[in-house]
Amino acid sequence: MTTNLIERSPSAYSYPLLIKHLLHTALVHAPEQEIVYRDACRYSYRTFNERIRRLAAALAGLGVSPGDTVAVMDWDSHRYLESFFAVPMMGAVLQTVNIRLSPEQVLYTLNHAGPSVVLVHADFLPLLEGIRGRLETVKTFVLIRDGGTAPAPVERFAGEYEDMLRAAPADYAFPDFDENTRATTFYTTGTTGLPKGVYFSHRQLVLHTLATLAAMGSAGRQGRLHRDDVYMPITPMFHVHAWGFPYAATVLGIKQIYPGRYTPEGLLALHKQERVTFSHCVPTILHMLLTHAAAQQADFSRWKVVVGGSALPKALAKAALDCGIDIMTGYGMSETCPILTLAHVKSQMLDGGSADEVTVRTRAGLPIPLVDLRVVDPEMNDVPAGETTGEIVARAPWLTQGYLKNPEASEQLWAGGYLHTNDIGRICEQGYLAVTDRLKDVIKSGGEWISSIELEDIIAHHPGVSEVAVIGVKDDKWGERPLVLIVPKAGAESQLALDAIRAHVGTYADKGIIPKCAIPERMLLVEALDRTSVGKINKRALREKYAVAA
Repeated sequence: MTTNLIERSPSAYSYPLLIKHLLHTALVHAPEQEIVYRDACRYSYRTFNERIRRLAAALAGLGVSPGDTVAVMDWDSHRYLESFFAVPMMGAVLQTVNIRLSPEQVLYTLNHAGPSVVLVHADFLPLLEGIRGRLETVKTFVLIRDGGTAPAPVERFAGEYEDMLRAAPADYAFPDFDENTRATTFYTTGTTGLPKGVYFSHRQLVLHTLATLAAMGSAGRQGRLHRDDVYMPITPMFHVHAWGFPYAATVLGIKQIYPGRYTPEGLLALHKQERVTFSHCVPTILHMLLTHAAAQQADFSRWKVVVGGSALPKALAKAALDCGIDIMTGYGMSETCPILTLAHVKSQMLDGGSADEVTVRTRAGLPIPLVDLRVVDPEMNDVPAGETTGEIVARAPWLTQGYLKNPEASEQLWAGGYLHTNDIGRICEQGYLAVTDRLKDVIKSGGEWISSIELEDIIAHHPGVSEVAVIGVKDDKWGERPLVLIVPKAGAESQLALDAIRAHVGTYADKGIIPKCAIPERMLLVEALDRTSVGKINKRALREKYAVAA
């Protein structure tokens, strides 16, 4: 048997896919472009390159070596972006700590990942002090602050971030190494059990970045990300590398705005001041921004927003479009780095009427390059496209290879050679994926499956509804029945008649869009819905809270 292996000169550079190579283009195309942190600082890509070298030198001076883990506890900032590059470029592993988890969960993730150094913002010192005595591997703490005096006792820190960078040399040379070297670790924000550690290599992150750029740049008339954009993430940087977009934005050399702690007034002010044109967020954040008083005077006409994390209700998408926002859905999960699909509207569809357009924009979307996506039955057979649903499974070169130190869960994740999302969906016309529910959230009632997502979308169209969640609760006769939890719009509490909402849902059942059993018997008006640490509706918590709801 002969092979056709490519011949290579002994002196040729093999060019491993390393994060450091993502910097080349920006430093040539836009060395003076700005990176901005709130109203606190702004500097050029040229300075950014110098700062990541200083950060690497400072960390090396603290004893960080290839293979070591460095954890970061910070708001969305320029420092976080510097860590996205400097730490893995050293050959070390970056752990992005979810600071919204409970103290016990933060402790678990730190001990599980095993960092030797923690970079911690002063705002999180109370959290850290509560768990510090139980940290098993951390030897060194570096203080991050946004001005003011250093908290006492200062001697507990190896130094302050900016002081360390000023004292460090700017000529650190980042080495080459195997592209399959682990670059990042973070923990899932699931609602069951302990958080699971997922991890990604340099090769995976580079390929995810390139595929994202190819998908975002190849759109014809809608949703393109390009060099003239101004980027502001509204997804926490601790969560799946802010969906990978900071890496993509850096490759393009575009202006980047990091907002620090999220407040609606702060985000809207930065959007206006810096003329932001591209962002991404979960539906909760979008809803919060659109309903804030300052949004009434905002100009959103140049703003492109990718929404993910949970289903985008059509009513919310329509409200965003009415404000001039170029809205679309993205789909993925922590384990997929995360992007699998994007709901770009094909050019020929843009003139097809607003109802069709909203439907397409709220679907999960089309697979981005290199994604092999299937919808399968329990035996891993493909289900027919159209109305038939099944579990969504996928392959792509950037999917996590497993859960850190958890081989049993890793085998379940990759059963049958495809990554299992535990989402139910179908392939619609023209290849668009529609996610109909989570396996754990679908409501099984009297032999029928009721999609909580579909029912939520219908109820969200009622003019008096601000937010809605549908959960399954036990029922002696039917096994489960839907329970609807509604947050009324401000001022609509007294006028919101539950019978009217039930009748509204009934019209969809009469048309055969949903089964008759989906018409809810039980509905409750609530002040707020429980959220996960990244702003998703926490249906597990809601099921526990309302398990015996009348």
